[in-house]
Order: sequence, then C-alpha cells, then structure tokens
Amino acid sequence: MSSAQFFNYPGTETNAEQYHYSQAVKIGNTVRTSGQGGWDEKGNVEPDLERQIGLTFDNILKALKAVDSRLSLDDVYAIRSYHLDIDTSFNTMTTQFREQFPNHRPIWTCIQIGKLGLEGMQVEIEVEASIPV
Repeated sequence: MSSAQFFNYPGTETNAEQYHYSQAVKIGNTVRTSGQGGWDEKGNVEPDLERQIGLTFDNILKALKAVDSRLSLDDVYAIRSYHLDIDTSFNTMTTQFREQFPNHRPIWTCIQIGKLGLEGMQVEIEVEASIPV
C-alpha cells in the first residue's frame, strides 16, 4: 500500500498551519481534496453564490494541480457537495457541473447541512480524482 502524501496550494498555508489540515492527499493514483470553498487568494469568501461556486471549482483545480500538474477536472470521478440551502444552490450547482464537466458526469453526493467551516460559505465541495498513468 502506498503511503499518504499531503499537499497545499499557494494561499492556503495559513489555514494549514492554523487549523492543522491539508488541501489534498495522494494515495497511489488517487487524489482526494478537502472541502474547498469559494475563497480568493487572500481567503475572502465571495458572497455571490454563482461566483462562489465558480471560485470553488477554481480552488479544486488548484488543489489537484498541487498534487500533480497533469491533473484537471477531467480526472475527477466523485464529488461531494455540502449546501446551506439546497433549494437555493442546487440549480446553480448543476449548471456549473455542465460547464466544468462537459465530457463526463462524475458521481455526486449532495448534502444540506446547518453550517460550513468559514463565515459566508454557502457551498463546500470535495472531490476524488485519478492521476493519469
């Protein structure tokens, strides 16, 4: 069995130190991200839902590329999304899926919860991806 390797991308080092976690882990050819949100390089959460989800996918890509520069959203096969209000965010999320994953349909678990990790977050997404061989 391969040992776990942990990764962060630029701009997340403070959270890594302060909260003692990593943005991604690689075990063998599998990569999993921690929950990503719609924050900018300074850690500010975007208040607009559509832009927040777009930034979340940007951050997912940054986390994947921190592990292996060959990775892209095309390599994502599983998604878990956590929503403060599914009724508000579901259609926006599926629209983003069509844009972000035009060539395949990853498996998806969608969950409504009461609170997310950072103030202002409306959605948090974690993914699993397979490193191309």
